[in-house]
Amino acid sequence: MKEYKMRRGEYLEERIPDMEATIEDYFGPITGTEEYKGSELYVIGEPDNPVFEKVVAGAVEYSGKKDKLGVEFYERDPTELGPDELEAAGEAVDAKNDFLLEATGRDAKSRRESMKRQVEDDPDHDF
Repeated sequence: MKEYKMRRGEYLEERIPDMEATIEDYFGPITGTEEYKGSELYVIGEPDNPVFEKVVAGAVEYSGKKDKLGVEFYERDPTELGPDELEAAGEAVDAKNDFLLEATGRDAKSRRESMKRQVEDDPDHDF
């Protein structure tokens, strides 16, 4: 599970007031929930895009700190994809990046830089 911070001064609930509807718009109907660090995250068991096997996403709440976006994308092995499904791979990347940008206000480059800093600050932590 990856956790993403918002930009300074921004909050997840302000960026995405209806997390459930936003997740469904990007990935498909929610089929259940999954507990992660005391928070209930949404599970999309049969995502619209065939590249994804399953998507788990939602707000990870922390007492006294800003909530973070928790996301886990389970993707099929590219060697198992047919020609039509390979076309969907680009759409899957776009869906992930667009969702993360809307939720965090950070583009892919900014998210990578943030993850690098986090690893440098805490080298003993597993990422």
